[in-house]
Amino acid sequence: MPHPSKVVHKSVLRATRKTTRRQDYSSSTKRALLDNAARLFTDHGYAGTSLDEVVAAARVTKGAFYHHFPSKLALFEAVFDRVQSNTTSQVEKAIEGSKDPWERAQIGLEKFLEVCREPQFRRICIQEGPVALGHERWHEAEKASTLGIVQRTVDALLEDLGGGEDLNEAFGMIFYGAIKSSSEFVADAEDPSAASEEVQGAIGAILAGMRLLPTIDIPLGSATSGA
Repeated sequence: MPHPSKVVHKSVLRATRKTTRRQDYSSSTKRALLDNAARLFTDHGYAGTSLDEVVAAARVTKGAFYHHFPSKLALFEAVFDRVQSNTTSQVEKAIEGSKDPWERAQIGLEKFLEVCREPQFRRICIQEGPVALGHERWHEAEKASTLGIVQRTVDALLEDLGGGEDLNEAFGMIFYGAIKSSSEFVADAEDPSAASEEVQGAIGAILAGMRLLPTIDIPLGSATSGA
């Protein structure tokens, strides 16, 4: 007769394997929903994609869908967040090989504009995002994804110039606005590649001008002190 402790151990192992299989199945189901939804939203937009199409493409039941997402909008938001997160990861990976802040800024810009030319990012994050999520939610989600890396890049540039700590936040928001407008400009252009080159030239000129400054410390109020 097996020892009671061995019986309990085997029971625990069986329960653990069942739990792991359920978790694996749940993860694969969610991944299938996200992958297929991303493809359908890219091809047909948010309004042009039905929940039935997503479920059929993912080969799951509606019950499985509602286990992971309460609505089609929640699914779109998850897809949107994933595309934004992947974009940030791509930019961070592209710049990690350089230590020079100016080179990192240029590489990061080039990579971001490259992503802006991809159909999935253009359709989901730029064109469909404001419509599906509403402009306020879209703006906050986009800002949460992009502002951090822009601010870190700007902080490094200002540090290399030897000052400007009081202006970090202002410079960060200005460059964030430039990057945000650039992504929309490229995504909506008839020729995204040409638009991307124009943006790189414009922002590159701004960076080159900044680099020539003897210092970034600007006495606030000096513009009016001599008036």
